[in-house]
Amino acid sequence: MSKFDPKQFIQTLTLDPGVYRMLDAQGKLLYVGKAKNLKKRVAAYFNRGKRSPRLTKMIAQTAAIETTVTNTEAEALLLENNLIKRHRPRYNILLRDDKSYPYIFISSEHKYPQITFYRGKRERKGRYFGPYASPGAARSALNLLQKVFRVRQCDDYFFSHRSRPCLQYQIDRCSGPCVGLIDEGSYRNEIEAAIEFLEGNSHALIDRYVHAMDKASAELDYETAAHCRNKIEMLRKVSEQQYVSAQAGDVDIAAIESEGEVACVQVFNIRAGMNLGNKSYFPKIPDIASEEKIIAAFLGQYYLTHGIPEEIILSHRPEEVGLLQQMLSNQAGRKVSIVCAPRSKRARWLDIARKNATGALQGKLASKAGLMQRFEAVQDELGLEFVPQRIECFDVSHTRGEAAVASCVVFEQDGPIKTDYRYFNIEGVQAGDDYAAMHQALTRRYIRLKKGEGKLPDMLLIDGGKGQVTQARDVLAELQVEGVCIVGVAKGPQRKAGQENLIVADNRHPVQLAPHSLALRLIQQIRDEAHRFAIGGHRKRRARARVTSPLENIAGLGPKRRQNLLKHFGGMRGISRAGVEEIAKVPGVSRHLAQAIYQEVHSH
Repeated sequence: MSKFDPKQFIQTLTLDPGVYRMLDAQGKLLYVGKAKNLKKRVAAYFNRGKRSPRLTKMIAQTAAIETTVTNTEAEALLLENNLIKRHRPRYNILLRDDKSYPYIFISSEHKYPQITFYRGKRERKGRYFGPYASPGAARSALNLLQKVFRVRQCDDYFFSHRSRPCLQYQIDRCSGPCVGLIDEGSYRNEIEAAIEFLEGNSHALIDRYVHAMDKASAELDYETAAHCRNKIEMLRKVSEQQYVSAQAGDVDIAAIESEGEVACVQVFNIRAGMNLGNKSYFPKIPDIASEEKIIAAFLGQYYLTHGIPEEIILSHRPEEVGLLQQMLSNQAGRKVSIVCAPRSKRARWLDIARKNATGALQGKLASKAGLMQRFEAVQDELGLEFVPQRIECFDVSHTRGEAAVASCVVFEQDGPIKTDYRYFNIEGVQAGDDYAAMHQALTRRYIRLKKGEGKLPDMLLIDGGKGQVTQARDVLAELQVEGVCIVGVAKGPQRKAGQENLIVADNRHPVQLAPHSLALRLIQQIRDEAHRFAIGGHRKRRARARVTSPLENIAGLGPKRRQNLLKHFGGMRGISRAGVEEIAKVPGVSRHLAQAIYQEVHSH
């Protein structure tokens, strides 16, 4: 291959707009750029003058340049962002983002439609609402929908094989269509009301329920009136929590803060006046760049995979803002406005986004970069469609079955969230049955989360192998918790750190990561924290049990009778050796109470 001659190459270039791609000697893409005038733009790279270290290094590695001519500069900008998104060149500003985004999905191929969390290609027939800024925001909205409208989340197979209502019905989150507890017409009304709510028409929905309540009251149908009243109260509460403005329309607010080579873009999504949540993005910046340049590069890539709103409010005015606005308008097929100096209410929204960006950036800089890399490594090495935002890990600790305690620890990309840690004292399972203990702990945890008492994770780690993973999968299926990746952490053949096998639910073969893997280090860190927390809980429970007499747990056995028992048999050892007949001879102890005492003493 002949040596690249930039001067000769530049002579062949056109004056038209287009995209240029710089490649190294192996043909690997180094950089993608767009130009209004290809010849002038490419020539500028090779003119003598002061260059940044990054640019000097890139030019030194460039062994070839390819170009694509376009009709307009806006087309060139769109092509540039598509190529950056697809090839992720080393020297471009890159948006590291999830491969898929969360939606709320309502099926249309069933007489009792399903409403559920959805992530992936939009291939199923039905209505999609979103995308939401994060899985947490989508699940929060879904939880609110279930409280108000009581529609099913289970898949069609689960629905068709029910003979009695599931836990969702028992905790008042479903109307039980699987067993005919609601007729098709009434259920369809609930679905249509849920759709109207998701479309942002909550005020009209509330007015309709007010009218229905008044009508039912006039007809002395107080049960229906009370039902309507409860829905009105819940809808108004939801509106206060989620609606920014009834006239807001579709708006995105993006604010950027940067320090050195670290930048944070905070994006708030408002659709039909409803706040769908916010998310922090940390673009990969190959060199120090202006905030205006970073946000321009970010927006071009971000809107390749996100719905484009009518209005975008920005904290900084991007370079070539008119060109960016034209590209987005062409892409959306309608006019898109970019506002960089909002007033009144929109100025307050932008101020909130700025504060969030500043806080997220400071958190990132406070020695959290390594942890973020580990979360990203989990996505890459396990082949996930998203970077986990929240990971929960469970472990069970006991001493030969005594005082079993399950622990739950929570990690997010800023580290452990210790306020969300939980203990679960295991009751009513056979001593040493770790599967049953894990099933009980997971059920108790996720029933609470389904009731809205916390946030669901993106990934669930289980300290154990296939059996424990099966328990986790069964629990989440029963509770219809979707979008959670289940991974078991099984000890290797020699039970040494670094030899763990990862049992990913629905994968046939376990995954074994390299001992130095960043993903494995994060999983080990979270697993070890769950183990430490479980041991602490177990020791506390065991200590309490050993200083407490089992006689104190028996109903009907007060202090005086306990004292008589201990005196009669000379202490607990004597009681444990006695039979039911002997215990019944103690004054004040009936045969029924003697049987209860015998069972309690011999269960320890």
